[in-house]
Amino acid sequence: MNNREERILLGHGSGGRLSHDLIKNIILPAFTNPALAELHDGARLELGGARLAFTTDSYVVKPRFFPGGNIGKLAVCGTVNDLAMCGAQALYLSAGFILEEGLPVAELKQIVESMRQTALEANVDIVTGDTKVVEKGAVDGIYINTAGIGVMLPKAHIAAERVKPGQDIIVSGHLGDHAIAVMSERHGLTLPEQIISDCTPLNKLIQAMLTEVPQITMLRDPTRGGLATTLNEIAADAGVGMILEESAIPVRPEVVAVCELLGFDPLYLANEGKVITIVEKEYSEKVLTIMRQHEISAAARIIGAVTAQPAGQVALRTNVGGLRLLDMLSGEQLPRIC
Repeated sequence: MNNREERILLGHGSGGRLSHDLIKNIILPAFTNPALAELHDGARLELGGARLAFTTDSYVVKPRFFPGGNIGKLAVCGTVNDLAMCGAQALYLSAGFILEEGLPVAELKQIVESMRQTALEANVDIVTGDTKVVEKGAVDGIYINTAGIGVMLPKAHIAAERVKPGQDIIVSGHLGDHAIAVMSERHGLTLPEQIISDCTPLNKLIQAMLTEVPQITMLRDPTRGGLATTLNEIAADAGVGMILEESAIPVRPEVVAVCELLGFDPLYLANEGKVITIVEKEYSEKVLTIMRQHEISAAARIIGAVTAQPAGQVALRTNVGGLRLLDMLSGEQLPRIC
């Protein structure tokens, strides 16, 4: 943060450049250690000879209920998916609730039941937690924190240093559905019924992929900041470039239409049930075959390739043939999206 940004802005929670600067300038200097320095979706640790992954996240989405999910489902999916992106099988979660005085008990029951169902679907147990109640107006109904621990899958080695020029970039399906679903509910917009949040556990899909293709070099879920910001982070960490093909990136026409109407860019919209996979070209078709056997990734596509140049940057080859540089999200398109 510079002198003009002495207070926290909504943009610091965007997952984009302001978030990156906040972590780099404030968080990392205070807590620096090798596990944290990887800045992946979770920490990979060794304990008594076991290879573990550990992660935590907090959820403040507004509104609490949206087409395709609610804050409870989102909390379980988000933490399970972060462990999966590390190459780990999720085992146990914690759940911490901060409740606003006056929250309807029936609404809390509905959220908790959704968490139970999603944990069952993901085959994880919620084994510990905490509850706090604060004065009316101190939070917006309910905030949830979850942490998760899992065991690394055999042979899985997900690391930025393994991302090299010549590898393919694959995305598991249509982008922007979650952000548009939340935004439509927030602002009372009527959208086609097929536009619902993609919020879903990805762990079974990732386990199938890594079991058959342990050569996968990188997995990331493009949540806050979307596809463009996530790929910029990977490119910077790996010291490589990336070129994406606009014609290959899957975005529903309805999402494109809303983005054009409201001035959003779908490449920066949050997703909660998508995975970016980077792998050597010789394994790409095998990865795609596995992904397309699962309903949640039936629309998987190769969207581009890792290049040597421009190092640390991501470029988009547009439908008219030009190259457009994609930077990290610089502000906040949609606050409180997760």
